[in-house]
Amino acid sequence: MSLRVTFVAAARSSLPPAERFEDDRPLDQAGWGEVERVAPQLLPLAAADLRYCSPAPRSRATGEGLGYAPLVQLGLRDCDMGRWRGLTLGEAMAREPEAVDAWLTDPRTAPHGGESLVDFVSRIGGWLDTRPVEDGCRVVAVAEPSVIRAALVYVLKAPPSTYWNIDVRPLSTTSVTGRAGRWNLRFDGASAQRSRA
Repeated sequence: MSLRVTFVAAARSSLPPAERFEDDRPLDQAGWGEVERVAPQLLPLAAADLRYCSPAPRSRATGEGLGYAPLVQLGLRDCDMGRWRGLTLGEAMAREPEAVDAWLTDPRTAPHGGESLVDFVSRIGGWLDTRPVEDGCRVVAVAEPSVIRAALVYVLKAPPSTYWNIDVRPLSTTSVTGRAGRWNLRFDGASAQRSRA
């Protein structure tokens, strides 16, 4: 039995330097414009058997804007950043430089008082492993880029430090196939056709 889960990264609510930990801001006008531009390409995912989104406002708005009518999943929430919630990385660094350094270098630590990277990856993997499996079932999940990065670390059974080397762009899609404990990353780009002489 195999399941296919396609993650759709939420549209942005701010430019990268202004991104905040556990950002609760809704989509801004630019984010809505991005959703409108890509909706025709992503609309076919609305045919998925199950449609989910993280509880973050921009994930919910992205899912609704794409026509998915997704069910909110608390298990897809962003990493609990404790007292850094709402701060940018630069603001956290200015307040607690040694704590930020520890957090960036040791995935088992949670100097902010929230969730460690290891715990975050494990939680997202647990959500993935508990999806109902029916052969050929298709799932779409709109989530924050950080959630998708954690899912990929889990699926690939990669070291937690790999999390920092994965770039998930807003409104990009990433698919995984398999079942609990046995996942594969799937690339769905257009296949090259051989030219005929």
